[in-house]
Amino acid sequence: MNSTTPVADNEAFCADLVRSHDFPRYAATLFVPAVERRALLALYAFNVEIVRVRDQVSQPLPGEIRLQWWTDMLSGHAHGSVEGNPVAAELLRAIRDFEVPVEPLSLLADEHQFDLYNDPMPTMTALEGYLSATCSALFTLAARIMAPPSEAVEHLARHAGLAQGIAQVITNLPRDAAHRQLFLPQQILDSHDCGMEDVFAGKESSNLGAVLDQLVSEAQQHLATAISVLAEVPPSVRPAFLPLSQARADLKRLSRPRRNPFAPQPASRLRTLWTLWRASRSREFTK
Repeated sequence: MNSTTPVADNEAFCADLVRSHDFPRYAATLFVPAVERRALLALYAFNVEIVRVRDQVSQPLPGEIRLQWWTDMLSGHAHGSVEGNPVAAELLRAIRDFEVPVEPLSLLADEHQFDLYNDPMPTMTALEGYLSATCSALFTLAARIMAPPSEAVEHLARHAGLAQGIAQVITNLPRDAAHRQLFLPQQILDSHDCGMEDVFAGKESSNLGAVLDQLVSEAQQHLATAISVLAEVPPSVRPAFLPLSQARADLKRLSRPRRNPFAPQPASRLRTLWTLWRASRSREFTK
């Protein structure tokens, strides 16, 4: 075995992890140069590891311990061998090679502590804060790998993350409701007289439909802003925002009338690839 094999194994591990658990972001990396692609896969693999903590534990405390390991690692105080963790090793490499800021990564891990509990998301403002620290931050960090930071990129990342994140909240409703967890803001549920217990029971209603319509409308507004700002950022950074094209397709699907919000509708990988390929060749992302 030569000396490069472990490094190659780390890279392949991250690629497999993202392909298995976050196919849209994996597919988006197929349209970027190899060096940046490796760093993006490290970033997205880290996100996968953070997000899936929720599904790997039955109690909050073990989940908090796992998340704390990542924040300790990022601060240079990891317990145990970082080199033995392929995602950590690749992430540290990306941080070093592309000067990726550590603080947003730590904040992303901290924000996902919310996932470990069944507390309701109280308000739309709270949901936007959560998504800004997670989905928007991921866009910002991906953009940092592709090009130098700028105010326009930050603005684009915020709205892109909100559009994508709200779409994911609606898409994940069947799974979340089955776990008695709710990312739909209670403020909006109350405004449409929609009870949490009805949602947990998987009960379709016009009230819930009104809640979801409002969220889709919010997401579409963020999407429209993001697409308009996309033209203002350098072409070199736009591939970091290719997942936005999948969010647009998701929102179109989620806005269809008479859609059952509790029926899982997994996206075809072939359709996802087609969506991202078309976007990669469109004027929005290339000109």
